[in-house]
Amino acid sequence: MTEFHYDVPGEFYSRKSPGFRKPSGLAYQRFNTAAEAIRFAIEDISPAALGGCTLVVEEERLGAKELKALYASPNFPLPKRNHPEIIS
Repeated sequence: MTEFHYDVPGEFYSRKSPGFRKPSGLAYQRFNTAAEAIRFAIEDISPAALGGCTLVVEEERLGAKELKALYASPNFPLPKRNHPEIIS
């Protein structure tokens, strides 16, 4: 992955799983920006469920490893929740 554009829309896909902190067991959600989708994935989905998730941004498919790296990047544009189990 070269330069990543955090400001473009992202489509987030996941398997329905009890590992989600959201009660709906989300299967698909569209975000206005990839940054919002990445923050949602890292901060609101359990680490165990994150492996079954994919973010599609500009026709590129990103899995858990890429989402963690983008969230940890100094270029990540959004404030991060101060949470002990979140990678920063």
